[in-house]
Amino acid sequence: MSTPAHITRFRDLLARSLGWTFADNDAPPLGGLLRDRAADNGMSVDAYLVRLAARSWDAELSVLVERLSITETYCFRHGEQFAALREDALPERADARSSQRTLRMLSVACSSGEEVYSLAITGRQVRPDPDWIISVTGIDANPAVLRKAEAAWYSAWSLRETPDGVRRRWFRPDNGGFRVVDEIRKLVRFQRANVAESGDGVWNPGQYDVIFCRNLLMYLTADVTSALVERMTNALVPGGYLFLGHTDSLGRDPAGLELRHTHRTFYYRRNGGPTPAQRISSLPAPAEPASPDRAPEKAAPPVDENVYEKSLELLRQERFTAALELIAAPRTGPLRARDQLLHGVLLAQSGRLDEAIVLARRLSDENGLNPDAHQLLGLCLEDGSAVAEAVGQYRLAAYLDPGFALPRMRLGQLARRQGDDRTAAGELERALELLAREDDERITLFGGGFGRIALTVQCRSELDACGVHP
Repeated sequence: MSTPAHITRFRDLLARSLGWTFADNDAPPLGGLLRDRAADNGMSVDAYLVRLAARSWDAELSVLVERLSITETYCFRHGEQFAALREDALPERADARSSQRTLRMLSVACSSGEEVYSLAITGRQVRPDPDWIISVTGIDANPAVLRKAEAAWYSAWSLRETPDGVRRRWFRPDNGGFRVVDEIRKLVRFQRANVAESGDGVWNPGQYDVIFCRNLLMYLTADVTSALVERMTNALVPGGYLFLGHTDSLGRDPAGLELRHTHRTFYYRRNGGPTPAQRISSLPAPAEPASPDRAPEKAAPPVDENVYEKSLELLRQERFTAALELIAAPRTGPLRARDQLLHGVLLAQSGRLDEAIVLARRLSDENGLNPDAHQLLGLCLEDGSAVAEAVGQYRLAAYLDPGFALPRMRLGQLARRQGDDRTAAGELERALELLAREDDERITLFGGGFGRIALTVQCRSELDACGVHP
């Protein structure tokens, strides 16, 4: 039988060999897998772990990858990212590649290939001329899904988000499903690769115009994640694009990359290369030069610095009406973003949700990269019973600031209420880790009147309800 110590050792070996990490509530299935694999190899659990740790055991690692992989995917998943790829990233890269007349893309953890073919089809749609070379590589550690990818046959369910015109043009009915046409299949290749390793020929510097690596980083250890992000960044040409999943974020200012926000989605562009045709929508417009016929405008008097601090202190004391009156009082000079944010929080606390939502939407429209604006909008929408949209706002807040604990906590609580204990546990564990370092001012704004200790107790309670004991 497998003991907790055996399972801990098994988890450590999987992290070392594959770079994968597991939540505490994964312990029971991991224990079952450990017992099964030891028995199938005719070994005791102790002997199996010794053999797994001793030296390379590729055949066994292949079985473990097949048993542990999460392989659910479909063509053109998260269509807003493919819209950004088709209308922003690839046209820009095509302009930059006009002399080479080639576009190269990589799909990391490509699973059964739907993403790879979606990339190839998009590249084929965007290419400026027929003589351009479109090349897409898909890598995965699971040989079983790579075999399926090479077969290029998919059920109707895998094409559920594929536009009708795309399905008719690039897929052919075959044996109750659909097969990718040869014209697209010729553009792709698949390779087995472990993201915990450097990978022969996969990560050459400046090799790709676009890399997709979606919903993988959350399953990797911190060291492997850091190394993989560095390899992907270096493998992009200057000006190349990195698309991550909604669950993965590098924050607003990762090394060597700049955050882009178009088509209602976030993605990254490697620094350097030709100047992009489009910039982040929230960047301020350049100031207009002063007209010689117009007298210069006088600078507005500064906003009273004490108003914000006084209103925040009244919020801490739960004197919402007094705080709202103070922050909303007429004053000279423009309101700063933090004043408007606090105004929105106080409107919500006072039950004036409609006004709070309008203000929060304005803040997020003015600067789509402001995580606090998305957090405020999520809280307002959740109270207004628009839970699905609230979840999207919390995800944006967590994506933009990976150190922001409170959106993670809300995502975990909402996932648990929907019966998704696995997702809930992951979000709540992350929130619990981050709460110790959460900014005091954010706790005041978004903690619902609870302090750091009370929020930590709540988070632990929610984890207990998921069956997780950190």
